Amino acid sequence: MAQVTFNEERCKGCELCVSVCPKKILRMADRFNSKGYRPAEISDQSQCIGCTFCARMCPDVVIEVYK
Repeated sequence: MAQVTFNEERCKGCELCVSVCPKKILRMADRFNSKGYRPAEISDQSQCIGCTFCARMCPDVVIEVYK
């Protein structure tokens, strides 16, 4: 099973990762990081297929995918 991690303090809330997820399991968090942005988060880790689309799309290298 794939594991997705986010460096929430670096996330600027652009939502590019959310738009490319084929399983639609990424979303923006209800909380804010220290810079005032809503970071991305995964809603259901068990549904992740490890495609790495989210990590490749992220302009700030916030996301890491482990298989």
